[in-house]
Amino acid sequence: MTRDDADDRDRRAARRLRRTVPGLTVCRLCVGETLGAGDPLPGGQLARVEAIAATGAAALTLVDCLDACERGDVVVVRPSPAVRAEHGPLWFERLAGDAASASLHGWVRAGGPGRSPLPEDLAALRIEAP
Repeated sequence: MTRDDADDRDRRAARRLRRTVPGLTVCRLCVGETLGAGDPLPGGQLARVEAIAATGAAALTLVDCLDACERGDVVVVRPSPAVRAEHGPLWFERLAGDAASASLHGWVRAGGPGRSPLPEDLAALRIEAP
């Protein structure tokens, strides 16, 4: 198998994964604002959401703006395609730090919106879409 074949296989696997798991949309410009320079993790909050995606629990989409800049660390959790017709995305503000990220990871791993109850600590961060 050539390197191109392996890369093509990996891309197909990533597309299949995106069709079965919840999605996370994060603003690349605002991620990390809540904890700022005081964040002890190298790479900060972006590293945390990338780590969640790397486990296969969620597909990550980075965007330039979610039109909620004043809220900081806005995360939109999209339902998996199987339940998307019945359940819309949920928006969160100031979702940052190890505890909130661990809760987010556990929730999306359990299925996320429409498949698993929203943890109380995340419910406190929920906002309406702008």
